[in-house]
Amino acid sequence: MVNLPDLLRFRSRHPTVAVIRLQGPIGTGGARSLTDQALAPAIEAAFRGRPAAVALQINSPGGSPVQSSLIAARIRRLSVEKRVPVLAFVEDVAASGGYWLATAADEIYCDPGSLVGSIGVISAGFGFQDLIARVGVERRVHTAGRSKSLLDPFRPERPEDVERLNGWLSQLHDVFIAHVRSRRGTKLADNPDLFTGEVWIGQNAVTQGLADGIGHLAPTLRARFGEKVRFRRYGMRRPFLSRFGLALAEDAVAVLEERAAFARFGL
Repeated sequence: MVNLPDLLRFRSRHPTVAVIRLQGPIGTGGARSLTDQALAPAIEAAFRGRPAAVALQINSPGGSPVQSSLIAARIRRLSVEKRVPVLAFVEDVAASGGYWLATAADEIYCDPGSLVGSIGVISAGFGFQDLIARVGVERRVHTAGRSKSLLDPFRPERPEDVERLNGWLSQLHDVFIAHVRSRRGTKLADNPDLFTGEVWIGQNAVTQGLADGIGHLAPTLRARFGEKVRFRRYGMRRPFLSRFGLALAEDAVAVLEERAAFARFGL
């Protein structure tokens, strides 16, 4: 872990903090979702020039566990290589994969109303078997390999498929828990509900050790680096065509996907 007392020093009369905005669902496939590939240029650029610190401005309800891991790992790797401390600031929510991103930081701050945590794994879908039967459609699937067709939404659930899915979710949950423990260590409260998918708000998140304090980005960084600290902002670029209004349908679907992801937390 980066030694903050050694690193949180002025490197010039006007120190600079690079701010990376992490807004939206993670790796859900939409044009607006956060992925390691899409964010890599912004993250790499933020660590150039030896800033006094990198701040993560997080507002994410989660998403892909793998993309969450890849993004956080890239941030950690650069933090160690460049010897630059990382601080995370949670806005509305840092839940599930959004909290995984927050753990890339050496310190985590949140608003009194921020939703933090949801350390769990979820899989959701729909079953359409009754609908297609009602309209006279027959589902035909042919496979080589008895495990090739799993959880087909157009067929009734099979107990063995559900058991296999639960096994996958349990393994992913164990990976998530191990990661949070490795990053937060002894800061975590001894609470049996900490890893149940529970969400903690503001000061309660601090009490549970999921965050280090209540604080907003600008005033916290000015208090630490002085009133003359400069902010350089980085974020994921929108697709080229979207900037000219040439991908309106794709953008509309992406907005709906993002809205649905935040709605799970009442936002």
